[in-house]
Amino acid sequence: MKAWLMYLIFISLSLESCRGQTKVSSQTQQSDKIDTTQLVGETFENSEFTYYGIPKNISPTDTSSGWKQKGQKILLTGMVYQQDGKTPAPDVLLYYYHTNTEGRYLHKPEEKRSMPPNELGQTHGYIRGWVKTDAAGKYFIYTVRPGTYPTNDEPAHIHVTIKEPNEIKEYYIDAFVFDDDRLLTGEKRKALENRGGSGILRLVDANGLWVAEHNIILGVNIPNYPRKITSSVINTSGLQIGEDNPSFIPFHAWGPDKGTRTCPVCKYGRYHGIVYFVGNNPDWADIKKWLKFLEQESIKRNKYLKAYFVYGNDTGYSKQKRQEELENIGKELGLKSIALTYVPSMTDTQSEVNLNKINPSVKNTFVIYRHRSIIDKYINLEATEPNFKLISTVLDQTVSDYFQFSEPKHD
Repeated sequence: MKAWLMYLIFISLSLESCRGQTKVSSQTQQSDKIDTTQLVGETFENSEFTYYGIPKNISPTDTSSGWKQKGQKILLTGMVYQQDGKTPAPDVLLYYYHTNTEGRYLHKPEEKRSMPPNELGQTHGYIRGWVKTDAAGKYFIYTVRPGTYPTNDEPAHIHVTIKEPNEIKEYYIDAFVFDDDRLLTGEKRKALENRGGSGILRLVDANGLWVAEHNIILGVNIPNYPRKITSSVINTSGLQIGEDNPSFIPFHAWGPDKGTRTCPVCKYGRYHGIVYFVGNNPDWADIKKWLKFLEQESIKRNKYLKAYFVYGNDTGYSKQKRQEELENIGKELGLKSIALTYVPSMTDTQSEVNLNKINPSVKNTFVIYRHRSIIDKYINLEATEPNFKLISTVLDQTVSDYFQFSEPKHD
């Protein structure tokens, strides 16, 4: 009986700690007349824990106390960018904490960073730490993969709080979750807020060290964040840089998966991908130039790039006619690597292409992703040599070599 009672108490404390990043409604904030700078990201419980035991000097690299545990050793690394998703953001503080491999937030007095429970029994435990991005916006966190709560009702995760080097108050971003976690269901993926961009980690084995390269975009999907870029530029068509490229199932009219409804990012999301969307205003002369270029890039980069053309013109749509139309283009251009696909419209829910939030009125939308995360986006891009070079440069500059990483050095 005592053991069962202790279990219930532990579960309660674990859930309370997780709720340490539960937001407080804007209505409550307004009634308390909090300064507008504090409304960015909405206030959340236990935000003050961010600074408990914080050291005076913070490096871009940190090794957590969890590194000592037996479990999957992981390196979380990436770039923190400004709102445009391209400009590095230096001196950004990241505070992280997570459970041990058993899914528990434990206080260990012998651990320097360990935080004792407060009067409500809330704690972030002993696996916690800080990094501050370097001049290039990079960060490195060596830790152990956390376990799932004993309740086994939500994916294992790592909490992250951001404090920018300005007057904006600290705010939380999406907790880091693991792509291969069976508890990260399709429903839960769709429910993610994408605060700071997608929080989904995809681990790659680099000689025994599991690496997740994960970028963070300041302000993305953060309530009340001061915008330096107009929404008309950011949201004209497509999701934002830093978000996950969603799964969808277009009809494949031409290419390696002809005759199927293969999801582009599900099957080929391991490396770079380009999804070239065209809606209700096709310019076929321009389209053919782009298709030739994408074919050449696909051949040159082999398995490291998969390119897709997604046609979603809802004017006079006929499945048979659309199929024949794209087949004829594939034959005419002699395409072998690039996939020519189509959907009834850009708002079609059956194929779930609507999740891409493509504006069918623009000339085109180019989405470039790596490991399923959107790293760049272009709208109304003309098929010119400078723009071809632009796309090639983006691909060249975002290639990753996971084997450059090694385990942390200790004194």
